Amino acid sequence: MRALVVYESMFGNAQRVAQAIADGLSDARCMVEVDEVAEAPDHVADTVDLLVVGGPTHTFGLTRPATRASAAEASPDAVVSRGNGVREWLEELAASEGGTRAVAFATRAGRPRFLKYVGSVSKTIERRLAARGYQPLAHHESFFVGGQQGPLEEGEEARARAWGRTLGERLHELRG
Repeated sequence: MRALVVYESMFGNAQRVAQAIADGLSDARCMVEVDEVAEAPDHVADTVDLLVVGGPTHTFGLTRPATRASAAEASPDAVVSRGNGVREWLEELAASEGGTRAVAFATRAGRPRFLKYVGSVSKTIERRLAARGYQPLAHHESFFVGGQQGPLEEGEEARARAWGRTLGERLHELRG
């Protein structure tokens, strides 16, 4: 099984989650490629069995040029994704003709606690992937950071790896 993990990350938190998911997929015997969104192909090869897409939640949605600029101003040396984000990449992503499986994730503030119950960008990514013909493998997932810049809350990286392993196992079950 082959998986492609595409991520956008401002302060490295989504990057760490993406790598942890990839490690979990590898634990489940999947070959995994991890691409920062600027390096990701806009056409997913037919040989890819699972597309995983994720990034940070900015002002309750996908990043925009203005929110990315604001993040860069807050910590200019720490920004990982400096070009277009997942929003723009999804607009250019070619439709899946073979019904490739897909799943979405996001990082988001875990404090104040009420924010855990407010919308996450992972649901938006999931909807946009479905609109392009990608078939959901599992429900979208959110991983929590402490504040705007992080770091990831304790246990979130391990949770992402476990989720990746579960995704890989589910993919193997479906593909028989």
